[in-house]
Amino acid sequence: MAEERSVKVLIDGATNDLTFTYLAPESVAVTPGQRVRVPLRNRSAVGTVTGVEWIDTANLGYALKPILGTVSDDPFLTPGLMRLAEWIAAFYLAPIETVIRTMLPKPSRGDEEKRKTEKCVEAIVTVDEALLATFNGRQERQREVMRLLSKGPCALQRLTGDLGFPRSSVKALEERGFVKVADRIVNRDPLEQVDYVESPPLALNEEQSAALDQIRASAARLESGEKSRPLLLYGVTGSGKTEVYLQAIQHAIESGKGAIVLVPEIALTPQTADRFKQRFAKIKDQVAILHSNLSEGERHDEWRKVLDQKARIVIGARSAIFSPVKNLGLIVVDEEHENSYKQDTVPRYQARDIAVVRGQIENCPVVLGSATPSLETWNNVRTGKYELATMRLRIDDRKLPLIRVIDMRNEGRKSQAGPTILSTKLRVAMEDRLAKGQQTILFLNRRGFARNILCPECGYVANCRHCSTTLTVHRKEDRLICHICGFSQLPPRQCPECSGRSIVNAGYGTERVEEILRQVFTDAKICRVDTDSMRKKNELRDTLNAFRAKKIDILLGTQMIAKGLDFPNVTLVGVLNADVGLHIPDIRAGERTFQLLTQVAGRAGRGELEGEVVVQTYTPHHPSIQFARHHDFEGFAEYELALRERFRHPPFAHLALLTARSVHQERAEFSLKTLHGRLKRKLPEGITLTEPLPSPLVKSHDQWRFQVVLKSSGARLLARHIRETMKDLTFPDDVVVTVDIDPYSMG
Repeated sequence: MAEERSVKVLIDGATNDLTFTYLAPESVAVTPGQRVRVPLRNRSAVGTVTGVEWIDTANLGYALKPILGTVSDDPFLTPGLMRLAEWIAAFYLAPIETVIRTMLPKPSRGDEEKRKTEKCVEAIVTVDEALLATFNGRQERQREVMRLLSKGPCALQRLTGDLGFPRSSVKALEERGFVKVADRIVNRDPLEQVDYVESPPLALNEEQSAALDQIRASAARLESGEKSRPLLLYGVTGSGKTEVYLQAIQHAIESGKGAIVLVPEIALTPQTADRFKQRFAKIKDQVAILHSNLSEGERHDEWRKVLDQKARIVIGARSAIFSPVKNLGLIVVDEEHENSYKQDTVPRYQARDIAVVRGQIENCPVVLGSATPSLETWNNVRTGKYELATMRLRIDDRKLPLIRVIDMRNEGRKSQAGPTILSTKLRVAMEDRLAKGQQTILFLNRRGFARNILCPECGYVANCRHCSTTLTVHRKEDRLICHICGFSQLPPRQCPECSGRSIVNAGYGTERVEEILRQVFTDAKICRVDTDSMRKKNELRDTLNAFRAKKIDILLGTQMIAKGLDFPNVTLVGVLNADVGLHIPDIRAGERTFQLLTQVAGRAGRGELEGEVVVQTYTPHHPSIQFARHHDFEGFAEYELALRERFRHPPFAHLALLTARSVHQERAEFSLKTLHGRLKRKLPEGITLTEPLPSPLVKSHDQWRFQVVLKSSGARLLARHIRETMKDLTFPDDVVVTVDIDPYSMG
């Protein structure tokens, strides 16, 4: 019997999850989660080790090839992450190879880990006065180099560049055996230039203390081997949820464990990162930042700090849930209701749900925080799946802002110059704040100058030639731009259909509002925050810091500024058009509008001064607006859940959205109808299936899209039926079929 160590390797890039067995020499340390190079036919490939075992090679009947080597000495994926990858692949019907690649930063996906290096000079002898005395007068520069290196290694570029030492001095010291020049790994820190002063924990009020005690009790139960449920921290805006997170994480760190904090928007990351860096400033590199605004190199180096266990706290957007934190002690999902936690490409996971699953795998507490919880999470509280901690009061007994709803239909009747952008009450309130030296935030969830262009003579509207949507006017670039695919063109000077010259701009966006604000408030300092204006690196951080420092009077922006941010001098928030996103064919339209209004309203009155919110709308009596006006989440949830239950919408059912897309309309439609027929043929009891229909956005990026929706009370039943149906089903090469379990957008 000849037993040898073998490894199962999942090959990168294989669409059908190819796994092969290879021999692993005993001299090479290989564990599950390790990235290895292997021979594959007449080439080499990279894959992930999924298992290690000893096998009897004598009776195999064929020879196993040995691995070619490892990408890194340490495994990139922890055992917990490997189990999580299997769960995601099964639940979301995604290739496990794609899931694993999603978990890794790009520089670690190839056949070697790409790390930035620089030449470094290091003394290899003891530098003392006796050694320095051996240098004669003509070797003064060499003596100074050695004196400098006595304090530690120095980058060659800095030594010969910034410090001005000649390269010949370094070369002479090398020849004498005093120094060596070698490559050193450079860690790129996105916040390297920022100095943080440690901030002590704040005193907690009664509600904060009770919430913290619940989190600690949950951790204690898990430590003792008992079961524990995820905890929803439901706290009104300004109630101090972040301080509870900080102190709960401090407890986890003191217990020798790590923590992951998810935030939904890049806009929230700078302020959240600053608070965490300040609180844990005592140990350098204790906090790692992971989000898409970093360069690939910076993101990789931050991820590496976590892998090397230098950083024990990770803050980032949804992909941060895959951070290789060992001995995880707490997972926090801030603003857990946010749609941005849902990934819109394969694997189409929901980071909030993945956080709950990882908490179960890693045996650690999970805290979901929000002032406006998702109805899925709130229903889990109602049914006892989740615990609840409630914080109904703002810190220091500050009042929630007064919300005024302005009926813009009445404002429109007063105006003779087209649609009104600023109501009289909002304009007067802004003038009052400017006179008092207080700040205002204006919110409009539509960027650009105008929604589209319109010919009043023939009704022409400029449409994207690649998507079934209109083009948005961008005045600064003097372009019409598609917000779906990015296509742009020059705006016509006359109507392409009837040659009329009375083309007008229809609707308005943040760019147009900024122009009007500068005309109305000539002395005010105004800044616009959206993806068009915040393109430079760190520009968003600098703008928010300037606003905090009261260098900006009026901050106008999209949902980038709608939640999570804390500015004590903001006493007025204006919502310019609450109807954007409200009247669309989406089951979550009302929920999203309520959440957005409540969150943006929560930016007002967070300091000692009371806040006011002015909401402009053409449908003032809509339930989402009225419940938001009274800060009544529980009333809204009861109303909306009753509707959802009546029609068996989530959270009372799981959905699966199947979409076929192709540049050929007929092929996409035929493929979808074929798939629909197969799904219907052996449809299990408990699953309902819609008829095949064009997607709401029927054309995108030159591809036609058709869809069907399956509905069931069990997500696994849906996944099983879809997997079995599609197992032997093939489609034309130019047709792509996607599956989205629990979709957040039906478009």
